[in-house]
Amino acid sequence: MIIIVCGVSGTGKSTIGKLLASKLQLPFYDGDDFHPKSNVQKMQNGTALNDQDRAPWLTQLSTELAQWESNKGAVLACSALKESYREILSTKCKEPITWVVLNGSKALLTERLDARKGHFFDSHMLTSQLNTLELPDYGLVINVALTPEEIIDTISTHVQG
Repeated sequence: MIIIVCGVSGTGKSTIGKLLASKLQLPFYDGDDFHPKSNVQKMQNGTALNDQDRAPWLTQLSTELAQWESNKGAVLACSALKESYREILSTKCKEPITWVVLNGSKALLTERLDARKGHFFDSHMLTSQLNTLELPDYGLVINVALTPEEIIDTISTHVQG
């Protein structure tokens, strides 16, 4: 079972992904850990990534997903903002991926990003991500105004249902 928790920065992908992985007894991976240094540097400099920047990263993640799937599965936190990105991520998996899209208001996300310390992404790049986000008509779309516990319960019910 592969579950990808996605959405723009500040939605809590890593927090929810870790909690979900623990509950389901699956390994957790953060897509940010797979970015090449050039992508991280670009974001640290306040420049949004473009499709060309993301392509090798998404291709690598698709390979990793297939490997994790061949084991017992995994939970991945990954922005996956566009449908084309989700298609690349899905290319090497044999089974359908469970998609969980975390979504929230710009005000709430800005507040969360401004409270973060030591992360390479800051709130001034949020508008670019929100403009890029393509919400899918499949999977779960969950409002992050809910508590982490409510979000995990919603996902668990969906996965186990």
